[in-house]
Amino acid sequence: MISPAEIRARAAGIVAQVSSMGKSLDALLARLDGSPQERGLLRSLVYGTIRWQIRLEAILDKLSSRPQRELDPELRALLLIGLFQLVHTDIAVHAAVAETVEATRSLKQPRAAGFVNAVLRRCQREAMTLTQEVDRDVAVRTAHPLWLAEILQRDWPEDYGAILDANNLHPPMWLRVNTRRVTVAEYLQRLQTAGFAAQRSDFAREALLLADPIDVRALPGFDAGDVSVQDAAAQLAAHILAPQSGDRILDACSAPGGKTCHLLELQPAIAELLALDESADRLSRVRDNLTRLGLVATTLEGDATDPQSWWDGRHFQRILLDVPCSATGVIRRHPDIKLLRRPGDIEDLVRRQSEILRCTWPLLATGGRLVYASCSALSVETSGVIREFQVDRGDACDVTADACRNLGFSPSEGALGVTIHAGQAQMDGFYYACLEKTA
Repeated sequence: MISPAEIRARAAGIVAQVSSMGKSLDALLARLDGSPQERGLLRSLVYGTIRWQIRLEAILDKLSSRPQRELDPELRALLLIGLFQLVHTDIAVHAAVAETVEATRSLKQPRAAGFVNAVLRRCQREAMTLTQEVDRDVAVRTAHPLWLAEILQRDWPEDYGAILDANNLHPPMWLRVNTRRVTVAEYLQRLQTAGFAAQRSDFAREALLLADPIDVRALPGFDAGDVSVQDAAAQLAAHILAPQSGDRILDACSAPGGKTCHLLELQPAIAELLALDESADRLSRVRDNLTRLGLVATTLEGDATDPQSWWDGRHFQRILLDVPCSATGVIRRHPDIKLLRRPGDIEDLVRRQSEILRCTWPLLATGGRLVYASCSALSVETSGVIREFQVDRGDACDVTADACRNLGFSPSEGALGVTIHAGQAQMDGFYYACLEKTA
C-alpha cells in the first residue's frame, strides 16, 4: 500500500520530469503501479498540476522569496502539487498540507519540510487575494504560455477566450460503435443495461458520449470489437473522406489506427486500404486495433514524403492525411503540450505538413478526394497550409462544404476547410479540408 505522502512524492517526480526534462506525460504514466484508487489520485494530482502549472507558478512567485529556478526540480514540483490541491481541488486543507509536507521525506529532502509548510500555509491564508492578482493576465488565468494565447487571440478573436477555458476542462470519453457488428441504438441500450449513461452526438453518427469515463475493459463487447474509444471530432474524418465501393485508399499517417478502422467499418467494400506510418512501433498499434476489430488492411512502414520508396504506382481514389501537428486542439487531453511545445516548433511542423501534402497529391487519381486533417488550433498549420497549396496547384478544389453538408455543420463563409474548436459540442479541436483533384 502506498501512503498519501508517497503518492504526492511520486507525483512530484513525474511533474519534474515533464516540466524540467521535457518528458512525455503519457509515457511516464504508462508505468504506474498501485491500486486503482492510488493510481487515480496520482493521475489526478499530476494531470491537474500540469494543466494549471503556469498559473500555479505565478502564485508560487508571490508566496516565496526564493526564485523557482534555484529550487530542486522535485521540490518545486511538490510545491506546485500542494498549491494545486489548495487552489483547484476540494481535498481537505489539513490533508493537502500535511501529506505534501510529509512528502519531503519521501523525496529525501526533510529539511525542506518547514519551507513547504510555510508556503502552503500562506497560500491557505491569502489564496483569494493571490488568485485575483495573477488572474489579471488571461494567459496566466487560463495557464497557457503567452505565445500560444497570443496566437489563439490573433487567429480566433471572438472565440479565443472560450478555447483557452475549454483546454482546461476534463476531457469526455467518446465511443465509436462498430456498425458492422451492432447498431448505435442497440449498443446504447447495452450500455444503459450495464448501468452506464450515454448520449448520441449531433454530428458523428457512430459516436456515443459517456456521462462518466470508465475503464475500457468494462465496456460491453470491447474485446470482441463492438466499440472503440475515439473522440467525436476525429470520427468525422471517415465521413468527410466518404469511401466508396471499390476504392483504393491511402491513410498516410495512420497510427494509432482509429481512422483506418473507422473507414473499414463504414465501407466494407473498399478494394484496398493502405495504412502507412513512418514509425514501426506506432504501426504495431494499428495492427492491434485491426485485429481486435476483425478488420483487414495493408500496413506499411514508410515516409509519406518519400512515396517512391514504397508506392507501387497505382493511384488512390481517396487519401487521408492526419498530419503531425502541434496538437494544440487536444490540450485538454494532453496538458503537457502547454509546457513542452515551443514557438519554434510551429515553423518546422508547417514545413513538414506542406511537404506531406505536396508529396502525396500526385498519388491521388483524377476526380479523387484528399482529406487534410489536423488537431492543431493554429491557422498557420491548417487553413494556411491549404491556402498555400492551392496557390501552387491549379488542380485542387476545396469541396469541404459539400463533404460536410450531411454532417450537420459547414465551413464559415469564405473559409478554407472547417474548424472545430476545443469544447464545441464537447468535441476536441480539429480541422478538416477536403480537396478534389480536378485534372
